[in-house]
Formats: sequence, C-alpha cells, structure tokens
Amino acid sequence: MRRVFKWAFRAVLLLALVVGGMAIWKRDDITRLLAVNSLFDEDRIVSNFSGFDGLFFSTPLDIPEGPPSPLPANPLEMPDISDWVAQRAVTALVVLKDGEIAHESYYLGTSDTDLRISWSVAKSFLSALMGIVLEEGDIASIDDPVTKYAPALKGGAYDGASIRNVLNMASGVRFNEDYLDFNSDINKMGRVLALGGSMDEFAAGLSEKNREPGVAWQYVSIDTHVLGMVIRGATGRSIPELMVEKLLAPLGLEAAPYYVTDGSGVAFVLGGLNLRTRDYARLGQMFLQNGMWNGEQLVPASWVAASTVSSAPDLPGDVGYGFQWWMPADTETGEYFARGVYGQYIYISPRANVVIALNSADRGFTEAGVNQQNIDMFRMIAAQVGAAE
Repeated sequence: MRRVFKWAFRAVLLLALVVGGMAIWKRDDITRLLAVNSLFDEDRIVSNFSGFDGLFFSTPLDIPEGPPSPLPANPLEMPDISDWVAQRAVTALVVLKDGEIAHESYYLGTSDTDLRISWSVAKSFLSALMGIVLEEGDIASIDDPVTKYAPALKGGAYDGASIRNVLNMASGVRFNEDYLDFNSDINKMGRVLALGGSMDEFAAGLSEKNREPGVAWQYVSIDTHVLGMVIRGATGRSIPELMVEKLLAPLGLEAAPYYVTDGSGVAFVLGGLNLRTRDYARLGQMFLQNGMWNGEQLVPASWVAASTVSSAPDLPGDVGYGFQWWMPADTETGEYFARGVYGQYIYISPRANVVIALNSADRGFTEAGVNQQNIDMFRMIAAQVGAAE
C-alpha cells in the first residue's frame, strides 16, 4: 500500500512539475490569451487601448528624428458635446479646420501622448499605401488576381478574387465578423494573433465562399490582411518598412508609432497600428489635401479620389464603401471616414475643410444607430467650426 501511495505521489508531483513547466514555458502565450479575454472589460478597456505593446507582439516603426510637421493651434467655438463624450466613452478628440487645431481634448485619464490602437482605421492607412505601390509600378493593376502577388492563397477562398474585389470588401469569402460570438472567425483570428500564430496561414486556410468575388459587399476584416500579403509579395518588403518610408515619415509624426504583429513578426495591418490622435488627424488632413503634404504628393490624387467614393457592389443601402474608406449613404457633400470598432474615426468634410480624429473606448459601439449618431455629431462640429472665421 505504501508503495502504491509512493508511486501515486510521485506521479502527481511529476504532473505538477510538467504543468508548472509548461506554464512558465507558455507564460507569454497565456498572458496574451488572457489579455484577449479581458481586452474590453469595463475597468481595463481605456488603459488597454493605450497600451497594446504591453499586451501583444509588436514592432516599433522607426521614424527618423526631427520636429513633427506643424499643426498650429487656432481654437474655435465648439458646440456642447459633453453628453455625447460621456455616452460614447470618448478618450480623445482632435478637430482641424484649414489644417489648424480648432479643438483638442482628452478624457478618461488619457493624454495627448498616448499611442492609441487604430482598430480598423488602420485599413485606410493600408489603402493609402496600396495607392502608392500601384503608382510606383510594383503592382500592375488592381484588377490583377490577388494570387499573382500572394501565391499562398491559391486553392483557397481567395482564389479568383481581384485586388479590386478585396479593396471593396467584395471578396466573397465566408467570414463571421461578430465580435460578440466567441467562435466567430474574427475572434478565432484574435486567438491566432494572441498565441503567436501566423496570420498568413490563417488567411490561406480560409476555404469557403459565400458568393463569387465582386458580386456583393460584405465587411470581412481579413480581406485587409490579404491586401498586405499582396503588397509584401509585390515589393518584397515588409509593411512597417514601406509604411514608414512612403507615408508616415513624410507625414512628420509626433512620436514613433508601432504595429501589433503576429508570432512571425508580420504586421497586423487590419487593425494593429498605434498612433497619437493628432497623427491620425494628420493622415486625414493629407487626404483632405488630395494626397499633398508639405508640398509633396504622398498619395496620388487619383487614388485619393477613387478610394473615397462609394464603389463597392450591391451595398445594403445604409452605407457607402470605397477602397477601405466609408461614406455615409446620404452624403451629398463628399464626406468620408475611416472607422474602427469601439469608436475610432477619422472623419473628413471637404465642404467645411474640417478633419476630425476621434478615439473612444465605447463598449456600446454595436448598438443600433451609434455610427449615425457619431456622424451626426461630426457634421454638427464641422458645420460650426467650418463656419467660424
């Protein structure tokens, strides 16, 4: 009996040592997985959104030292937005009029130096880079199949889709984007990211389609990762390297940003860019100026124009979508915006000559009418600020 007890004790002890060793070995993976599960908790979401480099794999973007491009301050009268700020858990708001800061405010313990997660606002940055790469000739045409530049996608759900289809979110790929469903594709993707998996392999492993490419719009976040695969395949360079050289360094950012990455060091281009709020506004101002910045044509004007008008097929009627940019369905003024979950925006009103960069930690962002409420607020701010002398 004593011998049996002795062997049982040794087995339990060995199991404990193995489990303990695995916990130490996989400690970082476990930490990231726990971060995914608590990322949007009410008591953590604000600090998490300003600290992604402490939660996930990330890579800093090496911006050359030097003074940032100027954004002169010219405060203008604003409407009362206090109720909206509280209701939508706004953390940062920067309003530009004629390229000058008309209003700037920070909330919920955040500051102007926070590097804030972009979420899907990053998609519009990648679209801008696509326009540059296309202009430089690395990609022959957006009507080329994505597999021409990303052959790993051959035989999967993206086989047969063109770059244009994917830019328009009309790839036809079956993908569940429900953030509140633990087993959705978007949340499976999040766990791949947290556990150090490969986003390229995840995209290549998608095998089912809802429809043929180019038939109808359906918001599929992994489409943007495929665009990143295309750019990397066409240029032989990484997205962070290209983004710094072609776009972010010339914009003259205030602080070095960073990308969240997968375990292979590949940038999470569909939502992992982290910038200061004023630097989000700089991208918006550059687009408002038709791709010009400090006398240099950073993004081709023709690409700015093509990206920011509704061109996606078979839209539902309450939305407009171009090349990774959104438009209100009812707009007659040429306004457009980048948008990310939990209340991230870059809103551009050419008529008012106004840019609005917004960061939020809005856990109610999926509620009916929230996006329209935000657009209405942007329109009110743009109308008042735009009319000011």
